[in-house]
Amino acid sequence: MALVRVALLDFVIIAQLELELHGGFTVLTGETGAGKSILIDALQLLLGARADAAVVREGAQRADISAEFDALPTALLAWLDEAGIARDASLLLRRTIDTQGKSRAWINGTPATAAQMRALGEHLLDIHGQHAWQSLTRADAVRELLDAYAGASDQGTQTLWQQWRAARGAMERARSAQDGLQTERERLQWQIGEVDKLAPQADEWDELNAQHGRLSNAQALIDAAQGALDALRGEDDDARGAGALDALHHAQHLLQDQAAIDTELAALAQVLASCIDEAADAAHSLQSYLRRTAPDPAQLQALDDRLAQWMALARRYKRTPQELPALLADWKAQLQTLDDATDLGALQREAAHAEQAYRQAARALTQQRSQAAPRLARAITEAMQDLGMPGGRFFVQVEPTEPGPSGCDQVLFLVSSHPGMTQRPIAKVASGGELSRIALAISVTTSELGQAPTLIFDEVDSGVGGAVAQSVGRLMHKLGRARQVLAVTHLPQVAGCADHHLVVAKERHSDHTTSSVRVALHEERVGELARMLGGEQITDTTLAHAREMLMTGAAPAPARSARNRKKADHGA
Repeated sequence: MALVRVALLDFVIIAQLELELHGGFTVLTGETGAGKSILIDALQLLLGARADAAVVREGAQRADISAEFDALPTALLAWLDEAGIARDASLLLRRTIDTQGKSRAWINGTPATAAQMRALGEHLLDIHGQHAWQSLTRADAVRELLDAYAGASDQGTQTLWQQWRAARGAMERARSAQDGLQTERERLQWQIGEVDKLAPQADEWDELNAQHGRLSNAQALIDAAQGALDALRGEDDDARGAGALDALHHAQHLLQDQAAIDTELAALAQVLASCIDEAADAAHSLQSYLRRTAPDPAQLQALDDRLAQWMALARRYKRTPQELPALLADWKAQLQTLDDATDLGALQREAAHAEQAYRQAARALTQQRSQAAPRLARAITEAMQDLGMPGGRFFVQVEPTEPGPSGCDQVLFLVSSHPGMTQRPIAKVASGGELSRIALAISVTTSELGQAPTLIFDEVDSGVGGAVAQSVGRLMHKLGRARQVLAVTHLPQVAGCADHHLVVAKERHSDHTTSSVRVALHEERVGELARMLGGEQITDTTLAHAREMLMTGAAPAPARSARNRKKADHGA
C-alpha cells in the first residue's frame, strides 16, 4: 500500500496541483520559502489536524485537499465497516476548508469526522519533523513497537484480563451481599411470589387500560358508528331519508352534466367523485366495525379485576403500575446474585484461577519484552552513530506497572544524545533535529514492523552535513525498500540518494505568487542538485559534483571497523 496521488486546489499559494507519487524514497527540494512543506501541511490536515481559514488561497472560496492510497490494508476493513464507510479497491481521503474556517471531510466519498480522519491516519501515514511528533510519544505505540520487534502479542493477556475482571467482580459482589444474605433472600422470594401471581408483562398496563376504555364505552361507540353509517347511507333501505352518499352522488351528477360546457365544473365533479369513494370506504369500514363490536360484560369484569390487582400491588410497593414488570425483573436479578453468593468459595476459586492464568501470561510477555529491549536499544544506538549523534545512546526500559489488558509492563524509550548526558525520556529531548534523527534511527531499525506504510520526514536533516548527511540519505534509501518514504530536505547529499525527486518552485506574478511542484528527471535533477550545492552560481565543477553524487548516492557505504567508525563520528 502506498500514497499514489495528492491533489490540491486553492491551498495556501498553490492554485491547482495534482501530483503522482511512487514507492521507494522520494525527496522534495526547492529554494528557501518555495513552500516545500506545503504538501506535508496538506497531508496533516487530511489526517484530522485543526482547520484554519488561513490555508485558503487568497481570493478563493475554499481549499480542497485529497489523497489516494492504492490499496486498503486488511487491518482497516473492519474499521471501515464499523464506521459505515464503503470499501473500494483504493482509499480516497478528501477535506475542504472555507474562508470561515469550517471544514468537511470524506473517506471514500462518505462524510467523516476529524476524529475518524485522525484514527484512520495512524494506519496510513507517520509524519516526523522538528515539531510534528506522533507515535513515539504515546505509551501504547511505544509498547506496541517493542512487542513487534520482539515478535510478542498481548492478545492473550487482553482476553485473560477480561476474564479475571469478570471473575473478580462476581466475587466482590457476592462478598458484599453476605451481610443479611438469608433475610434479604427470603424477603425477595416473598415479594417475587406476590408479584409473580400477577405476572405483569411489559406494556400490558397500557393495553389493559385501552381495552377497558373500549369495553366500558361499547354502547356509546356502537351508537356513534351506527349514527355515522346512517348519516352516510340514509335512515333505512327504502332511502326515505337520503344519506350523505346520495347527496354527494346527486351533486356530482349535476356538475358532470355541465362539465362539457365549463371545465371548472368538470374539475369540481372530479373532486366530488373522490369524496364519494372515500365516503363509501368509510361506510364499509363502519359496517365492519359494527359487526365485530358488541358489549361484553364478562370481559369487562375480568379487566376490572386485573386492573384492581395491578393497582393494589403498585400501592403496596410504592410504584406506579407501569413500573411493576421492571421491578419484578430487578428482584429476580437480585435474587440470582444472592443465590450466586451462597457459593462464595467457588467464586473465590474461580477468581484466583483467572488471576493465576493472567499473571502467567503477563510474566511470559514481560520476559519477551525484557529480552528484546536491549537488542532494540543496541540497534537504534548503532543507527544513531551515523546520524550526527556520535556517542549517543538509546535505552529501552521495561518497568513494572499495574496490571492491565496489555500486561504488567510500562515501556519507556530514553535517549542520551551525547556522551556523558543523562538519559531522558524521548519526548523531552530538547532539539527538534535530534528528535527527528532519533525517529529516523528507530524507523530504519523497525522499518518492517510498523503499521503505517508511508513515512514522511520534514527536514530531519536540519543541522547536519557532510558525511552525516550522506548517511541520512543512505538510511532513508534503505528504509524506502520496505516502505514508502517522502522527505523534505535542503541537503544535496540526501537528495542524491532518492529514487524520485520533486522540485518545489515559487512563481511570482504581477499581482500574486503561486507555488508548483514538478518531477525532476535526468539533467533537470543534476541542475537541482547543483543549485543545492552551489547556490545561484552553477559552474561546471558543481554540475560534475552533482552527477557524481547521483551516481554514488544510494551506493552502500564502505564497511568500517567500530574503532574507525568512532573516530569518524567524532570527526564529524
